[in-house]
Amino acid sequence: MAKRRGNGGGRRGDAVNTIAFQGEAGANSDMACRAAYPYMTTLPCPTFEAAMGAVQAGRAELAMIPVENSIAGRVADLHSLLPHTRLKIVAEHFQRVEHCLVALPGATLKSIKTVKSHVQALAQCRNFLKKHRLQPLVHADTAGAAREIAEDGDPQIGAIASSLAARIYELKVLARNIEDADHNTTRMLVFSRDEAAPDWRTVQCMTAFLFRVKSVPAALYKALGGFATNGINIVKLESYLSGAHFEQAQFYAEVEGHPEQRALQLALEELAFFSEEFKPLGTFPAHPFRRRGWQAPTRPGT
Repeated sequence: MAKRRGNGGGRRGDAVNTIAFQGEAGANSDMACRAAYPYMTTLPCPTFEAAMGAVQAGRAELAMIPVENSIAGRVADLHSLLPHTRLKIVAEHFQRVEHCLVALPGATLKSIKTVKSHVQALAQCRNFLKKHRLQPLVHADTAGAAREIAEDGDPQIGAIASSLAARIYELKVLARNIEDADHNTTRMLVFSRDEAAPDWRTVQCMTAFLFRVKSVPAALYKALGGFATNGINIVKLESYLSGAHFEQAQFYAEVEGHPEQRALQLALEELAFFSEEFKPLGTFPAHPFRRRGWQAPTRPGT
């Protein structure tokens, strides 16, 4: 029987059934955890670092962290943590973001004057707010905004949050799917203390790593040349500067394949020859979403 799912958790004996996320109970990341791991207890954490720290400390088995959104772009906060973490990426998940206008029981769309939410959620629902002449008010968190209006008891204030947040804080959903774009999807990475062990012979795999190239002309061009000559598709490549004078460029990359496959072995050997630093972050199964296009998975009741 699957363990009952809830919020809180964190006791060491329950860690094997716990998945941590950044945000308050009912956040979109909470929904994503429940959709991908319905048998696990979700553990709200104040920051990405705290969520990953819960796994490192043994209070949770997994942490699910957003890395990019089809509307807002990449989530920059995570990149500062990757060079220092000992955790491994073991899975990816794509979550369709479905914004709802929630309010106190008894409130109506006409009675609402102000809407609280995270700045990105407000921006992603700009057309709906404009159409209904609702005044946006920035809050630190979507689920936190829902909790706050439930506590304050003002029927003229609503929040943009998830249907899960509405259920947790006993609010009414006045409108669903109010986001402007119908492809609003967030990609999440799942971290664990232990590496995943996907079988590349039966599963399409992704491999993630960090590297820093040597300070020589065309080093990046030469370092990446091995992926082209060996037919390895680079799915993601991002750079960010580090060092006291921003003189060092580090790169985060995700490629198709498993390091046990000969083609990727050769590509990584060439990368290492032109790199001063290389840190593997994990090999994990490619999510079926990559083959299905924009139909991101959702789960009824979340």
